[in-house]
Amino acid sequence: MTDPENLISKDTYDRLVTEVEDLEGRGRSDIAAQIKTAREWGDLKENAEYHAAKDAQGMLERKIHLLRERIDTAEIAAEGKADGRVGFGSVVKVRDESSGKEQEYELVSSPDQDLSNGKLSFESPVAQALSGRGEGDTAEVRLPNGTTRRFEVLSIA
Repeated sequence: MTDPENLISKDTYDRLVTEVEDLEGRGRSDIAAQIKTAREWGDLKENAEYHAAKDAQGMLERKIHLLRERIDTAEIAAEGKADGRVGFGSVVKVRDESSGKEQEYELVSSPDQDLSNGKLSFESPVAQALSGRGEGDTAEVRLPNGTTRRFEVLSIA
């Protein structure tokens, strides 16, 4: 079974690859220049600029390592409603049965969640309850605060 933590969209995968390439190229170059400049200032034991640049280099390499690990373990998810059901990558419009409020969510990986732009983590309780539902189906969701809400699936794209 697919690990939801490894699911990402093709766009996210491409963005991560571009970011790693930038860090490995421009990022490493910039740090190397900072280290070179700091070395020219003399005694390395008491050279705060040198130590700061070396710390920055360590943080950069750690970030590159974590991004590479994320890329290497990623599973690019099929997006949309291949079978007419809510799934990763779906854009789903729902109505809260208690308030009548309609909302539209795109189901994305956790790092891409941005509720202000309608991007909801596929790992969230709401997305998990909606997963596998079709248009007209109702999903009952137990929220982290202990309340229960019911959502009707209005459309899936």
